[in-house]
Amino acid sequence: MAFVCEVCGKGTRSGNNVSHSVRRTKRTWKPNLQKVKVIVNGTPKRMKVCAACLRSNKVQRAM
Repeated sequence: MAFVCEVCGKGTRSGNNVSHSVRRTKRTWKPNLQKVKVIVNGTPKRMKVCAACLRSNKVQRAM
């Protein structure tokens, strides 16, 4: 399952957990993806879109 926004391309980021004793272990951050119906060329289509794109009205949602 790909964790990528189909509008802006935002995907999984990786980095380190850093404990109080400054030991580092790998971790990942996933985007907040939502499955929504979007109107594309006049037809409804289901897409995975991040919450930031939904809030900024980068997609035209189908109702």
